[in-house]
Amino acid sequence: MTYRAPLDDILFALRLAAGEGAIEPDGAYGDIAEGVAEQTLTEAAKFAEEILLPLDKIGDRVGATYANGAVTTPPGWREAYAQWKEGGWNAIAAGADYGGLDLPALLNAGCTEIWNAANMAFAICPLLGHGAIEAMEAHASDALKEAYLRRIVSGEWTATMNLTEPGAGSDLGLMRTRAERAGDGSYRLFGQKIFITYGEHDLAPNIVHLVLARLPDAPKGTRGISLFLAPKFLPDEAGAFTRRNDVRCAGIEHKLGIHGSPTCTMIYGDEGGAVAYLLGEENKGLACMFTMMNNARLAVGLQGVALAERATQMALHYARERKQGRAPGAKEASAIIEHPDVARMLLTMASSTVAARAICCETAASIDRARRESDAARATAAHERASLLTPVAKAFSTDIANEATSLAIQIFGGMGYIEETGVAQLIRDARICAIYEGTNGIQAIDLVTRKIRDSDGAALAAEAEDMRAIVRDAEFSQEALREAVEALARASEFLTKTEAVAALAGATPYLRLFALARGATLLVKGAKAAAKENNPSAARYAALARFFADHLAVAAPGLAKTVIEGDASVNESHAALGE
Repeated sequence: MTYRAPLDDILFALRLAAGEGAIEPDGAYGDIAEGVAEQTLTEAAKFAEEILLPLDKIGDRVGATYANGAVTTPPGWREAYAQWKEGGWNAIAAGADYGGLDLPALLNAGCTEIWNAANMAFAICPLLGHGAIEAMEAHASDALKEAYLRRIVSGEWTATMNLTEPGAGSDLGLMRTRAERAGDGSYRLFGQKIFITYGEHDLAPNIVHLVLARLPDAPKGTRGISLFLAPKFLPDEAGAFTRRNDVRCAGIEHKLGIHGSPTCTMIYGDEGGAVAYLLGEENKGLACMFTMMNNARLAVGLQGVALAERATQMALHYARERKQGRAPGAKEASAIIEHPDVARMLLTMASSTVAARAICCETAASIDRARRESDAARATAAHERASLLTPVAKAFSTDIANEATSLAIQIFGGMGYIEETGVAQLIRDARICAIYEGTNGIQAIDLVTRKIRDSDGAALAAEAEDMRAIVRDAEFSQEALREAVEALARASEFLTKTEAVAALAGATPYLRLFALARGATLLVKGAKAAAKENNPSAARYAALARFFADHLAVAAPGLAKTVIEGDASVNESHAALGE
C-alpha cells in the first residue's frame, strides 16, 4: 500500500479554516484562489508520491552515515533535494523581498503534511530552513539577509537551529556555549551542541547554523542568551563561500527512527573560534527564536497529522484485504474491517487525524490573519489565537501520531510487527514528534501557565464562544458536544483562578481536554459545511464527526475532573513511587 495525498480532505480543511469566501479572488486568500491552491497541492503531492515516497524505506534501512567529519545522506537523496530546490518548494511562504512567493502559511501547511507523510526524514531538512527564514526576516541585518537569506529561501543552502547542549535541553538557561566579541563587529563561538538535525550533510554546498550562545558579561539564565549566525563556509577574499569556518560535526546519533535524517553533534571553536554574526540584539536571543516558534511547532504538529494519515491509509487498506474469522452475521471468513472492534480502531484513527488536521489548519489561518490583517486590533486577536492554539496543535497532533501508528500495528497484527510491512517504521518515526520542538509536556505547561491567561483570557474566551456557537447549531451529537465544551469551561475557570505552579499537575489532561472539545466542534462545523456545499465526502465527514463526538470527546468531563481534583494525588507521587 503506497501513500496517496488526501488532496480533497486537505483542501476542504484549508477552505474551512480560511472561512467562507476567503479563497476567492477578492477574499483574504485571493492569492491562492482560482485554482492556485489546488494546483500547488497537486504538484506537491506529485513530488511527494513520485520522488520522496520511494526513498522513504531506503532512508530508513540505509540511514545517514558519518565518516571523518562528513555525513552522507541515503542513496537518491541528493538528487531529490536538487529537484526540491529546482521546483522552488522552499520559497512558498518566504517573503518576496528575498525571492520568496509570500504565499499563506495555510497553503504551506497543506504541503508540509503531504511531504512529511511521504518521507518525514527528508522533509524535516527544509522545515528547519523555514524557521531560519522567519528568524532572519525579522532580526537579521540587511547585509546578512543579502549574503545568506536569499540563498536559504531558494534552497541553495540549508539552515539549522543549534539550541540543545549536554545538560541543557529544555532548560536553555543552563547552556554553556559562549560567544566572544571580535574587533570587526563579528563574534567567535566556542562550545558543543547536540541533537542538531541536518547539522552536516551532502545535500547543499553550505549550511547556515543559527546558534544560541552566551556572552561573557551576559545576565544569568535565559535573559542572557544571544542568537548568532555561523555558516559552515565563509566568504574568501573574492567573495566566494569556500573558506571553512571553525565548526565541525563530531558524529551522528543512532536513533529509533527517521534514520535518513542526520542528527549531529556540532563542535564550535576548536581552532580559535567559529566566526559568527549577531541576529537581533545581544542577550535577546530567545525573543529572536520565539519569532519562529508558532510556525515551527505547527510544522511538527503537521508531521503528526502526516504520519497519522499514512498509518490510517495503510491500516484501512489492510483491513479491507485481510480475512480472518467471521464477523457478526457472516457465514464465512470476513475482511477484518467487518469486525466491530477493528472498525472502532479505524474510526478512532481516521476521526482523530481529521480533527488534528482541522486544529492545525485553524492555527495556520490565525498566523496568516495576524500577518495580513490591516486592522491592528484584529491582527492582535489573530496572533493571540495562534499562540493559544499552537501548543494544542503541536501536542495533540503528535500524540495522535503515536496513537494512530500504534493502532495501525494492532490492526496489522503480527504482520505489523514485521519491518517489511512498513508500519513499524511509522511508529518509530512518529515517536520523536512528541519530544522535539518542546516536549508535549512543555506544550501543556505553556498552555496553562501562559496562553490561556494572556490578555486576561481574551483569546480563550473567544475560542470558547466559537465552540458554543457551533454546539447551538449542531444537528447531531449536540449533548456530547455541549458536555465537552462545558467541561473545558469548568477546567479553564479553575486553572485561570489557580496559581500557575498549582496548575501544572493538570496541564497535560487539560491540553487533551481542550483538543477534544475544539476538535469535536470543528469536525461538526466541517460536516455541516460539507452538507451545505453537497461535498461528495459529506456523509463520511458527518460519520467521523459523530464518532469523534460520541466516542472520544465524551472523555472530556473525566479530564476536567482530573484537572480540578487531581493536584493532591500527583503531589503525593514521591511517596507513591518511592525515594
